[in-house]
Amino acid sequence: MNAQAEAFGRTIQLFLVDGVPNGLIIASIHGWTGSVLVASQATFDRLRARPEADRTGLYILFGPDPEDSLSMRAYIGEADCVKDRINQSAEDRAFWETAVIITTSDEALTKGHVRYLEARLIEVAEEAGRVKLDNGQSPKSDRRRLPEADRANMEAFLSNLRVILPVVGLDLLKPRPRAVAAPGRPTKTDTEPKFELRHKSDVQATAIEEDGEFVVLAGSEALKNAGYVGTNSYGELKKELVAQGVLTTTEGTDVYTFAKPHVFRSPSAASAVILDRNSNGRREWKVVGSKLTYHEWQEQKTKQEDANE
Repeated sequence: MNAQAEAFGRTIQLFLVDGVPNGLIIASIHGWTGSVLVASQATFDRLRARPEADRTGLYILFGPDPEDSLSMRAYIGEADCVKDRINQSAEDRAFWETAVIITTSDEALTKGHVRYLEARLIEVAEEAGRVKLDNGQSPKSDRRRLPEADRANMEAFLSNLRVILPVVGLDLLKPRPRAVAAPGRPTKTDTEPKFELRHKSDVQATAIEEDGEFVVLAGSEALKNAGYVGTNSYGELKKELVAQGVLTTTEGTDVYTFAKPHVFRSPSAASAVILDRNSNGRREWKVVGSKLTYHEWQEQKTKQEDANE
């Protein structure tokens, strides 16, 4: 999300078509004519039966990457009649768990618009680097010529998609934390606290929080086998981190080392992997050089932000 988008709030409307949270969802932003329809495999046929699926638009197939269990995979497409094209794409790809159709309530998108948006979505997703794209080609948006006014309108449309797609569970357009995308380069978090986890075993780890994501930095350590059998909900995640080379080991040592930064869903997930047991990361992580816990730091930060409003 760019700085301009962060300057004001948005009202996102989620309509539960079936009246249940696991049914078909239609998402939009107040005042925007765009519509984002979200379905699972169980509701895919109902998605295709919607009148929006007969319109010109885009679609995304999204799910776990079968070649990398730590990552997600996506396919991005466009069509004059989305219903026909998305069905064939879904049959050709077994990885997807979520299907999304993107169109407008006023049928304002033309073939030229969606071809441009397809190219831009692919470009932005590749730059973000969060998912592996299943697209065989990467079309260039500058070759999909549109009048200047239309390009501006489609960039505004894309800006709204950057906001709404993460809300419905698709992070493919959100840039990775710079600590992961460009390790060693300055980030805005350099002026904010780093967090450390120190254990009686002498295992040490350092982390930062960037754009709401908790990143354990390269060089941090994790216990190999703390002996807490059956008490680590993140045991499978730890095995995957070892298998993927995120956690490496040196012969003769009893700890793993983070070979590269890794983003965790929460401070507790990070501390559980590091300590090899279930852990309250909000208490375990402390601001470097102080006794202030992550939880206490977060409370102070919230109070300061409220005071500045």
